[in-house]
Amino acid sequence: MQYISKLLIVSAIAGLFVTAGCVSQKQTMVNQGFPISYADGFDDGCHSGQKAGGNMFEQFKKDVNRFGVDRQYAQGWSDGFRQCETEQEAMQRQIRMGMEQQQFMELKKHNDWEEQHHLESELLQGIDTSGLKKLK
Repeated sequence: MQYISKLLIVSAIAGLFVTAGCVSQKQTMVNQGFPISYADGFDDGCHSGQKAGGNMFEQFKKDVNRFGVDRQYAQGWSDGFRQCETEQEAMQRQIRMGMEQQQFMELKKHNDWEEQHHLESELLQGIDTSGLKKLK
């Protein structure tokens, strides 16, 4: 159970880093020559995509009026949404896989212990162990 709590904390921190990366990405895109309108749309779409992908710390963000009239903003928003939603879903999938693997390992450990206990019981079957009670 502690593993799951730690995993949730790590995923929350990772989500914050992804969010921070998306915010700084806007300026990086402008510096690389992307139109400001496209970078604005990409930034808004990225936040929205992260929310859609399962990031509970994000919120849907879209300038609907601008989306309808500014083709660069609309294209940036759509691109950002798809890219960040995909990245967020991949991160969520990795977290789920890690949790499932941990549960599997715990189950295996428990099954190994039960099998060991069963084998020990079978080995002692038919052997008089009453003299061992004096050792307590």
